[in-house]
Amino acid sequence: MEMEPTKVPSEGGLNVTLTIRLLMHGKEVGSIIGKKGETVKKMREESGARINISEGNCPERIVTITGPTDTIFKAFAMIAYKFEEDIINSMSNSQATSKPPVTLRLVVPASQCGSLIGKGGSKIKEMRESTGAQVQVAGDMLPNSTERAVTISGTPEAIIQCVKQICVVMLESPPKGATIPYRPKPASTPVIFSGGQ
Repeated sequence: MEMEPTKVPSEGGLNVTLTIRLLMHGKEVGSIIGKKGETVKKMREESGARINISEGNCPERIVTITGPTDTIFKAFAMIAYKFEEDIINSMSNSQATSKPPVTLRLVVPASQCGSLIGKGGSKIKEMRESTGAQVQVAGDMLPNSTERAVTISGTPEAIIQCVKQICVVMLESPPKGATIPYRPKPASTPVIFSGGQ
């Protein structure tokens, strides 16, 4: 097996279909759906990505974004800017002076988290430094799944750059073995997060 020269995939050359899953709270989901579903409809149309939102009255919902990588980046950009808009709007009626960062939580198969972190944390450190986003990979798997939460926070621009890098890693090292996807539990039971998330 000969080694191919490592080339950074250009935006156009990365044209494979990928699925990225996001974990969101109900309020965030409401913001993405918008009145009568207008916001999510617009996001689907403008990005060209498939955006699915898990059903169920759970405190958490899974938002699945599928499509060629360039459509995923567009969808992510729209979500990140929407969240920033929500932060700005909520600040206008509060006393807060510093603007909190936008935070997105990805759900990633644990078998791919090693590649995201890199040897001795080298990859995740490089992502933080090159994008300016904060990236954290949860130590524990999400309940009843083989997936972990990867939290990205920063400016929308930093988040988009970071997601691009994460997509590249995920494409270069596909998940090993079967992935048991995380499914949020209905609201009847209190959700307890370990590790102070």
